[in-house]
Order: sequence, then structure tokens, then C-alpha cells
Amino acid sequence: MYRKSIFILIIFTFAISLFYGQDNNVNSIKKYRNGKLEIMDKNGKIIATYKYEKIGDFFDGLAGVKLDGKWGFIDTVGRVVIPIKYDDVIIFWNGLAGVKLDGKWGFIDTAGRVVIPIKYDDVFGFNDGVAEVKLDGKRGLIDKTGKVVIPIKYDEVKYLKDGVVKVKLNGELFYVDKTDKEITSIKYDYIGEFCDGLAVVRLNGKYGFIDKTGKEVVPLKYKGADSFTEGVAKVDLLDGEYRFYGLIDKTGKEITPIKYNSIGKFYKGLAEVQVYGEHGAIDVKYGLIDKTGKEITPIKYNSIGEFYGLAVVRLNGKYGFIDKTGKEVVPLKYDDASWFSDGLAPVKLNDKYGFIDEVGKVVIPFEYDDVSSSFNKGVAIVGLRGEYFYIDKNGNRVD
Repeated sequence: MYRKSIFILIIFTFAISLFYGQDNNVNSIKKYRNGKLEIMDKNGKIIATYKYEKIGDFFDGLAGVKLDGKWGFIDTVGRVVIPIKYDDVIIFWNGLAGVKLDGKWGFIDTAGRVVIPIKYDDVFGFNDGVAEVKLDGKRGLIDKTGKVVIPIKYDEVKYLKDGVVKVKLNGELFYVDKTDKEITSIKYDYIGEFCDGLAVVRLNGKYGFIDKTGKEVVPLKYKGADSFTEGVAKVDLLDGEYRFYGLIDKTGKEITPIKYNSIGKFYKGLAEVQVYGEHGAIDVKYGLIDKTGKEITPIKYNSIGEFYGLAVVRLNGKYGFIDKTGKEVVPLKYDDASWFSDGLAPVKLNDKYGFIDEVGKVVIPFEYDDVSSSFNKGVAIVGLRGEYFYIDKNGNRVD
């Protein structure tokens, strides 16, 4: 099959436009009939018929086609420019495509010339000038001339970026550069990818971080660790039956204490944290921190929603709203509340729903039994005495 590519079984609209000069937004339907691929317009009229079993997308001006179980390439006017003789192919990328013939793989150029001998058991696409190849059960890297740059001796090979290659040999993971020189002298149980210039590593159940020279810049002392993002990484330690989480910077400095039972992902500079109470996870409290480790809110809420201008918070069965500084701008006095949309939020008080604005002013009185949806494009759905209907932002019914 036309593997290791983002090809689909039949041609995309993009390919149709290349063949016929049509707009990329043309609506078309593809069907197989009597062994042929038919392309129809949105009205069902056949606008083209192909004899090929499969057609891939165009890359470098060529698309793979399959006929009678064999693959070749056509150009954008439909001419066969590379004979349909291969058992399988990989898309063209930067002038080269992988091809399989008689059980072996190599690479051809856009003229169909074999530029890297068809001798490998498997090949993968080029990335930053190198491609992974497999021979006799071992893996390595070659460049675009076919020169072996990482010897074909490893059990696993993954080119990362910036000249760093992750390899596995005899069960041990380590990094080498593009000359096969070892970057890390220690053979780790796990090596992550480099993010912000550092990679997570694990040895004997402990996690830390190394830089691209292989230096351990954060000691291997944590029970777990996430990759760095914008200069901050989450780490954790095990204390009794619970894990506790904190944040470190790229020097390994702990910018928050390792005290939280959970730290969520940062979004717009803030992350939700959880701290268990005396009864454990059934008594959890929530708060927010920023990337400096500062607690933006006290760790006291029973729940914190996402920010839609403001965020809904709940404490002791009452709801209110906070801003991104942690200030409670709408008092926690409501029995229920949802997020702001179109500048208004539904809230419940004394068993009735109404709507407030972002300063807490009641805009639509508390007179509804239910709110089925918040405002969207100026209308919301509310329920009253078993009937549901639309209202506008002034509270007027819209029929």
C-alpha cells in the first residue's frame, strides 16, 4: 500500500484542481465503478475517470498511482513520468521518494533515477537531510547521497532535531550526534525529546533533566517529570500513598514547593492546583498559580471553571466569579452559575434563574425555571413552567 505518508485511498480535491484547473473549494464525489475511479461534481455528473486503483496527493509535483498492484508516479497533467513497476512507494519530499522493489527499499529522484540503492529492508522519509533505514534487523541513518551517517547497528533510531539522535542498543537508551559520537555517557532507562533545550531522563526509577551536551542539569531525584514548556517543568515526589507536585525552572530551582496533589496545564499563564484535605481526595481544594509559582487565589475553592472573561468558582455550595488576578468580582452568593457568553452569565438564586453582566449587575431578572443554553448571537434558551423558548439580551421573548 501507499504507506508512511499522508496519502488517502483516493485523490483529494486539491489533486482534482491540479488536474483540471478548478478551484480548490470545488465539491466532488469519488466512487469506484467497474474497476475505475470516477470523479463527480456535487450534482453527480462525472467530470473525470481514471483507470488507477488508487491515486495519492501531489508532492514535488508528482502523485503516486496504483495499477494492477504496482505503483508509479504521474505529473499534474496525468502523464506517467515514473513507470508503474514498484511494489510500494513513499511520497516525494524535497526531491526524493522511497520505492520498494522485490522486497527491498531505496530512493529515487523526480526523474525516476535511483539515487540511493534499492537494498534496504525498510526506509523512512527524510527529515533535516537524514532518513532512517533498516537492514538485517538493525537501524541507522543515511543522508541524501546515500552515505551512512549513523551506523546501521542500533535497535532503534530516532532523529530529533538540531543534530541530536536518540538510539537504543541492547536495551539501553542514549543520545548521539550526527557523527555517531555519544552525547550521554550514562545509559538511561528512558530519554524524552528535547524541549526548551532540556530532555527528561530516567535511571533506576528517578527522573531528572540533561542538556544537549549530556550534562545533568537537574539531578535525577524525582519520581516523575514532564517536559519543559516556556522555561517551566512539572515534577513530583512520592510521600506515603500520595504524589506531590511542584514546578522547577531550567536550573533545577523549585519555583513552587512540592506540595500540590495536582497541577494542571498552564493556559494563558495560569494553572489549576489541587490540595487534598484531611479526608484525602474526597476533600480536595482548588486554586490557581502563575508560572512564577505565585498563588493567584487561595487554595480554598471546591471547583474553578475555565476563564471566559471571568471564571466560575464554587465554595460551600455557593457560586461566584473571579478575574485573572484572583479577585472575586462577583460575590459567591448564587446557587448555580455558568460561564459568560456574549457578556452575560446565567445564575440561580432562590430557585430561579436570571442573567448578570461581568460586574455582577442583574440584567435579566430571576424569573426562569431553567436555562438550557447561554447567550449565543444575542439569544439564549430558557425554561418557564415547562415551556422552553428564546429570549434576547433584554429579556424579551423571541418567537
